[in-house]
Amino acid sequence: MTAAENVCYTLINVPMDSEPPSEISLKNDLEKGDVKLKTEALKKVIIMILNGEKLPGLLMTIIRFVLPLQDHTIKKLLLVFWEIVPKTTPDGRLLQEMILVCDAYRKDLQHPNEFIRGSTLRFLCKLKEAELLEPLMPAIRACLEHRHSYVRRNAVLAIYTIYRNFEHLIPDAPELIHDFLVNEKDASCKRNAFMMLIHADQDRALDYLSTCIDQVQTFGDILQLVIVELIYKVCHANPSERARFIRCIYNLLQSSSPAVKYEAAGTLVTLSSAPTAIKAAAQCYIDLIIKESDNNVKLIVLDRLIELKEHPSHERVLQDLVMDILRVLSTPDLEVRKKTLQLALDLVSSRNVEELVIVLKKEVIKTNNVTEHEDTDKYRQLLVRTLHSCSVRFPDMAGNVIPVLMEFLSDNNEAAAADVLEFVREAIQRFDNLRPLIVEKMLEVFHAIKSVKIYRGALWILGEYCSTKEDIQSVMTEVRRSLGEIPIVESEIKKEAGELKPEEEVSVGPAQKLVTEMGTYATQSALSSSRPAKKEEDRPPLRGFLLDGDFFVAASLATTLTKIALRYVSLVQEKKKQNSFNAEAMLLMATILHLGKSSLPKKPITDDDVDRISLCLKVLSECSPLMNDIFNKECRQSLSHMLSAKLEEEKLSQKKESEKRNVMVQPDDPISFMQLTAKNEMSSKEDQFQLSLLAAMGNTQRKEAADPLASKLNKVTQLTGFSDPVYAEAYVHVNQYDIVLDVLVVNQTSDTLQNCTLELATLGDLKLVEKPSPLTLAPHDFANIKANVKVASTENGIIFGNVVYDISGAASDRNCVVLSDIHIDIMDYIQPASCTDAEFRQMWAEFEWENKVTVNTNIIDLNEYLQHILKSTNMKCLTPEKALSGYCGFMAANLYARSIFGEDALANVSIEKPIHLGPEAPVTGHIRIRAKSQGMALSLGDKINLSQKKTSL
Repeated sequence: MTAAENVCYTLINVPMDSEPPSEISLKNDLEKGDVKLKTEALKKVIIMILNGEKLPGLLMTIIRFVLPLQDHTIKKLLLVFWEIVPKTTPDGRLLQEMILVCDAYRKDLQHPNEFIRGSTLRFLCKLKEAELLEPLMPAIRACLEHRHSYVRRNAVLAIYTIYRNFEHLIPDAPELIHDFLVNEKDASCKRNAFMMLIHADQDRALDYLSTCIDQVQTFGDILQLVIVELIYKVCHANPSERARFIRCIYNLLQSSSPAVKYEAAGTLVTLSSAPTAIKAAAQCYIDLIIKESDNNVKLIVLDRLIELKEHPSHERVLQDLVMDILRVLSTPDLEVRKKTLQLALDLVSSRNVEELVIVLKKEVIKTNNVTEHEDTDKYRQLLVRTLHSCSVRFPDMAGNVIPVLMEFLSDNNEAAAADVLEFVREAIQRFDNLRPLIVEKMLEVFHAIKSVKIYRGALWILGEYCSTKEDIQSVMTEVRRSLGEIPIVESEIKKEAGELKPEEEVSVGPAQKLVTEMGTYATQSALSSSRPAKKEEDRPPLRGFLLDGDFFVAASLATTLTKIALRYVSLVQEKKKQNSFNAEAMLLMATILHLGKSSLPKKPITDDDVDRISLCLKVLSECSPLMNDIFNKECRQSLSHMLSAKLEEEKLSQKKESEKRNVMVQPDDPISFMQLTAKNEMSSKEDQFQLSLLAAMGNTQRKEAADPLASKLNKVTQLTGFSDPVYAEAYVHVNQYDIVLDVLVVNQTSDTLQNCTLELATLGDLKLVEKPSPLTLAPHDFANIKANVKVASTENGIIFGNVVYDISGAASDRNCVVLSDIHIDIMDYIQPASCTDAEFRQMWAEFEWENKVTVNTNIIDLNEYLQHILKSTNMKCLTPEKALSGYCGFMAANLYARSIFGEDALANVSIEKPIHLGPEAPVTGHIRIRAKSQGMALSLGDKINLSQKKTSL
């Protein structure tokens, strides 16, 4: 029997706080009470039976005083009662009283009320006694012709379950249901009947489908879904049937129901790998993503598209649909947009990159006009990174992209501006032809930059890549404009003293470049009067940064001025002009040093920044060729090395990815012909419907590792000793959000143990879902008890408890066996993940919980220790392979992982090899773990502590 066909029983919540009533008082209520009292008494009886009580004395009372009542609530409760009450004697024979019950249900099956008929038919699906069902068969058959669809559809279900369990009671069921299906008009009845034929007699189901295959589009969605399932199963078992049904699946792609479209597209992909089929299925998926409002649905369907892309031959088909896929960006959810952009980037080719860039540019401009939303900034970052990747892969595109993106350098959101800056830095280094354009745009937006970090980056780019005399002079103009009036200290003191009124303050507007007759460099500015704003509003940006005490930007400015001054000297031959330019650069540095030492800034200048600016002054005063080389050549060389290393790393990861996806076929591999394959050999083609159902139920059959130590036995925990009266052991099965404990309980005594109960309690973020029911164990008997535990977050949980029982005939109190603790391993919830260096640093700064673990191991090799930690913690190493290769006495690496609950875990490994202790000395050092929650940081630290030492097998 498949998992879908298991009967689902009625589950009832049992309140545990009330005292169980006595059998006599219940009997009294059932006999003499009114309808309300009888209802309450019947509920209590049901709960007591569910708790393991045997109430044989009440059976006849219920038959005499409750069964004849016509009240609907009581009839509904009676259905539950008859489902759970023991119907046989200890030797397996049917109880005599059940004949009376059977007669009552025969009457209910002929009742004029359709609800009573229908619910009785539903109840009969749960009966497992053929003797009870036999007298009811004519009445069940008659219900197939009832006027109401509720009765008819439940009659079909009843016939199906009876046919499956006791075929001899209704041997002609498939024929009967086929005739019923042909004449039936109601969609739900047709669906149930068709479902039964699929499982009971597939040939008849196919015969019916053949007669109406052209009308399939007109059917209701519930019937269409079952038809898709039948077609999948038939073609899965008998591939030669594909041609017959593939047209029908194509038609179902146009269904009005999203569920049918989704299933039809999934089935079409498994039936055919023709480009037209893949294109139709992908188009259907894209339509679903756009039209469905639920983000979960969008993400699930996007995953199906990503799965399609993984297949090399399907990838080419999807490349033509990139523009359609980009329509999904209209969804406001960031996770959906992230996956969509990643998919589009994976599929982009030289044919469609131009269109992709146009769409992304429009999206970037759109984010500028949107009212600020918390995800807008993140989305803008995603778009900038995607455009960056496109430009690196297709250099022709960079020229179109850069002017649009450079507008964002003046953005309030520092993260997006930093991404743009990184992109511009890479582009200006890689693409010589774009340098004039980038420098020109940079000079345009320079005065509008609001963030000091971006300002520093912009200064570096201008200092490094301004190579003409005009550009160098423009940079100097912009710097002067950004600093305001100099010397800074004097002008600020005057302003505070009120000598220079704010209204009359000279603000340097767009300046003209002038060279005097003496050859000195000067600027001419327009005087502009402005109303006095709030005290610091009208400060030029750079002056504002310096007065706030941020002198690191001053060190960056000093380096930039030194570079452009040295370059200006090499470009201009006249000594006067050279000296004049150098003097101006030195004046700016000196005035900044003066400001740093004064009491005007909020924070004084640091010694490092003083040293840097002083060094730059010294270099400009001496102008030695060696310094010229260091400032103007070595810096660019360093950037070039870094970018080439980064590119190499990206290529390596892409190569690994493509190697994974390339299906390697060996020349001596056997060729499998579908037509010649025996049915039992088709295991490679698993039934997708069955797999998805098992996954939904949490019963996924994970492929066990080849290593016998990694088998299920590893998950078995012994809970009691072998000499305890009750032996218990548990198999811990971890699904995603819950844990199933399968506890084996063995009675090792010669007594009968009554009310044997497993009592559990949890510590940590675990919650017991339900209390396991009590059992009665015969001497030396055993039983399995299942308990479900819900998990809410990633931290080490402990489940502890005991087994309590009564000994039959003993007068003593309840006996108790305490169980060992079950520790839930955090590793089941942690998965390796990757993030950029910037994201890592940001999270490292934000996360408040840190756990520092001291390295205590017997491993003597640094790299081996790192690999051991990665394996035992399930984390991913973010530090590139190249940085870790080679050998030296120390190593530092960043690790990252994410839990299935979306929690991030960061770790920094800093280890060294104490050479002075000899070659056999073990690795020493620290591992620092950071996480948002305390539980995650502590649990990961415990895990590392436990697994540091390598066990010799």
